[in-house]
Amino acid sequence: MKRTLFSSVVAVLAFTALLGIAYPLVITGLAQVIPTREAQVAVATHVGDPRYFQPRPSQTDYSVEATAFANRGPNSSSAKFFYRDQIAAYRAMNDGADPPMDAVTNSASGVDPDISHENAVIQARRIARVRGLSAARVLTLVGDGNVNTTKLNEALDR
Repeated sequence: MKRTLFSSVVAVLAFTALLGIAYPLVITGLAQVIPTREAQVAVATHVGDPRYFQPRPSQTDYSVEATAFANRGPNSSSAKFFYRDQIAAYRAMNDGADPPMDAVTNSASGVDPDISHENAVIQARRIARVRGLSAARVLTLVGDGNVNTTKLNEALDR
């Protein structure tokens, strides 16, 4: 009994030190050296520009210093107007195409650069037309699966 209790206490203390102290310190340290400002500027300068893939809507205007989720419930009156405006903007930019869910809803952090493959394919048509590229060339950059708009936009500029 004493041995089991002792093992349990040691395990709790070890995991508290590892996951409650060491892990947050490592992540905070990494966050200090990752070039977040440059990433924020890259995303923010491409939003609304039809030559680039558009990320998901952001609650914080793509600020990496103050990430937040939208907290819009299905019965929220503000949600009705927000989604209406997002759908209209997406259709206007993408030749009337119906937006997939991720094109009009925020991510949990509000700065997620990833979009669905369906969303990327719709946007690829616009980008090919605006940039004077073939749709096949732009779709080659898109690839399969979810798409990181920051990396994809960098590839477009190269």
